[in-house]
Amino acid sequence: MNFPTTRLRRLRGNATIRKMISETDVKVDDLIMPYFVLPGENVKNPIHSMPGNYQRSIDLLVEEVKELVSLGVKSILLFGIPEQKDQTGEVAAHDDAIIPKAIRALKKEVEEVYIVADVCNCEYTTHGHCGTIVDKDVENDSTIETLAAQAIAFAKAGVDMVAPSDMMDGRVGRMRKAMDEAGYYKVPIMSYSAKYASAFYGPFREAAESAPQFGDRSTHQMNPENSDIALREADQDINEGADIVMVKPALSYLDIIRRIKDTFNIPIAAYHVSGEFSMVKAAAEKGWIDEERLVREILTSIKRAGADIIITYFAKDFARMVKK
Repeated sequence: MNFPTTRLRRLRGNATIRKMISETDVKVDDLIMPYFVLPGENVKNPIHSMPGNYQRSIDLLVEEVKELVSLGVKSILLFGIPEQKDQTGEVAAHDDAIIPKAIRALKKEVEEVYIVADVCNCEYTTHGHCGTIVDKDVENDSTIETLAAQAIAFAKAGVDMVAPSDMMDGRVGRMRKAMDEAGYYKVPIMSYSAKYASAFYGPFREAAESAPQFGDRSTHQMNPENSDIALREADQDINEGADIVMVKPALSYLDIIRRIKDTFNIPIAAYHVSGEFSMVKAAAEKGWIDEERLVREILTSIKRAGADIIITYFAKDFARMVKK
């Protein structure tokens, strides 16, 4: 049937019918809020390129997460900023490293929080790259040993999930084997499977103090011009034991989210990254956009593309929006 018998606007006539037939519903339960934690007490350093976000010491992070959980967001993603860095990232793989300390404190004080810990080396190395450098490039196989040690340290501290973001070949399998052998077979892996070498990460590098001191990350992160290889990356991680696969960034890669969703029967996460967040904040500050409407639209688009989980710096803001 065609117009005038068929009038598609009939189902858009008012808010009740629009909501009734809505296909996509972003829930607070879908969201993970990222945080940056550093040593010290009563430290709250503003991240200038990411308004409203901070580097926090553990004591202030605990209070912040209590508030987050009270708003209904139960999941967080932790990034650590160490007191000292080294050449390999091994500084992150000890019981008294910043992330294990934060995990223990949070688990003691915030019973409901679900803690995901990022596993990478860029925040912990003096050179800012994701692993051990050999011949001016990240050496794959030695790096995955460091990553496995990090995962064990986080699991020992009580982490709920680990999330390797390094894009080394074989790191999911190495971490899965190491955790299983250490008795942490219940700890799932959310792998950054399709992580692109993106310009959208700029503000994050200020937040995590992880800018590379030379070169870039194009030898291990994916080429933005490619999509087929994203399926191979996801397939490899699934075969190595990943429980969830991730696409990062989200907005410029909605097609990748959909392709992975259509190909694999596995939960998919999407990371709405710092540059995407900061552009919205900058435009809102200028009065050029309606921030709340745009945030809702962006998160809906990511969910509609096929993401089950959305990692976003807007998680706390969104929770406040839905409580209005």
